[in-house]
Amino acid sequence: MIRLFFVLVGFSFAVIGGVSILAYLNLLTAGYNSSMYFMFLLRRVEFYFFIIGVIIIITSMIYPTKRKKTRKK
Repeated sequence: MIRLFFVLVGFSFAVIGGVSILAYLNLLTAGYNSSMYFMFLLRRVEFYFFIIGVIIIITSMIYPTKRKKTRKK
């Protein structure tokens, strides 16, 4: 259950960051080149939300669960 919570939190962060990154693509049509765009992204908090969200999702999927051992009679 806790893993599902972390997947949802990570997904929320990734969506917030991803939507903002896509919205900032409009800067390329305004005259920014790709290096200026990436430098702009590095200064934005939303970019770090995206990175943190992806890391949380991957970690929650890879981290092993604790299972109770069943006793055989």
